[in-house]
Amino acid sequence: MSSEAILSIHSAARPAPVPLIDLVEQHATIREEVRDAVDAVFSSQRFILGDEVTALEQEVSAYCDARHAIGCASGTDALVLALMALEIGPGDEVITSPFTFFATASAIHRVGATPVFADIDPKTFNIDPNAVSAAITPRTKAILPVHLFGQCAEMEPLWRLAVRHGLAIVEDAAQAIGATYCGRHAGVLGTIACFSFFPTKNLGGAGDGGMLATDDTDLDVRLRRLRVHGDVGRYEHLEVGLNSRLDALQAAVLRVKLRHLEDWTNGRRKNAARYQQGLSSAGIEASIELPSETPGSRHVYNQYCIRVGEGRRDVVLSSLQSKQIGCAVYYPKPLHLQPCFAHLGHRAGEFPESEAAAGEVLALPIYAELGETRQERVIASVVDAVKQAGRRSMTIPFREAGRKAA
Repeated sequence: MSSEAILSIHSAARPAPVPLIDLVEQHATIREEVRDAVDAVFSSQRFILGDEVTALEQEVSAYCDARHAIGCASGTDALVLALMALEIGPGDEVITSPFTFFATASAIHRVGATPVFADIDPKTFNIDPNAVSAAITPRTKAILPVHLFGQCAEMEPLWRLAVRHGLAIVEDAAQAIGATYCGRHAGVLGTIACFSFFPTKNLGGAGDGGMLATDDTDLDVRLRRLRVHGDVGRYEHLEVGLNSRLDALQAAVLRVKLRHLEDWTNGRRKNAARYQQGLSSAGIEASIELPSETPGSRHVYNQYCIRVGEGRRDVVLSSLQSKQIGCAVYYPKPLHLQPCFAHLGHRAGEFPESEAAAGEVLALPIYAELGETRQERVIASVVDAVKQAGRRSMTIPFREAGRKAA
């Protein structure tokens, strides 16, 4: 038999890779809708703001039950604009989580304020309200909770803290469009909410894009001004803002996708339930911890992150990668240990729950188009990898094993 024939047989026998996310597969289901929407923008030759952006803003505000929504160039810009609109700057402190994407803290730094970190709840990965309470000082001007991985932070105690101390709340809802807390949508749980339309988000564009939501009409007016250099028209600038306008092409694509968002969210939730069932009954319960959903909330699973006891996570990661199973670590280093924030004077051990999560989290494929067959392969591969990595500590409960490793 020729080497080409042998290679062909081996290739046919090898299972296809399971990507962490497959945007190509999603696009195939809406290709014609997207093309029609994009063609309409090209026909109009109106590419910046305009009717498409206005329509998207109205549709997102209706979806989130917010009075106002304001498009901008990215989720990062949304955070910066929110802080600018609230007049937060040098000398001010903003409390946030150290276990999140870099943009959360970088936006605080960008406006000249100081990020103050508060540790997370190990079950939800979201900021711990008790830690927030302990971090408040006379210089605190806002709380910036992150609805991480698609689940809303525990907002009720944060609302009480905000009222008691006269603080604003800026929601980092970049990963959480469609998530709910006590029947209310992410986007109306604070003073201003910030969304990202990065392509891998549940509602992702064909490039960068962002959105702010607020019920405050004065803030709506100011945010619209700030996103266009502080211009109120006819080149009259009341303040220095940003160039952070949402492209009409992005708005057109996002309007198409928004019509499908609920179906995709339900698909993600169905996949999450299948993971919960398959992994919780696989005999590896002592070695992993599955995501938990807060009662009364809706988790939209932008990521599905399991925890694997520290010292074994990277072994499991390598095993999955060798089997072409998509997986990733969100996030491998907490923000308080990032070199650019060394001037804040933090040391390892200050935020133990965030540091433990950074050493244990592992994201698995969760996109709506994943399907049962591929997901069963992921589950089987995870079970096999965890058993191989943790045979010597299988009898130690997960929390105890993680703490000993730390």
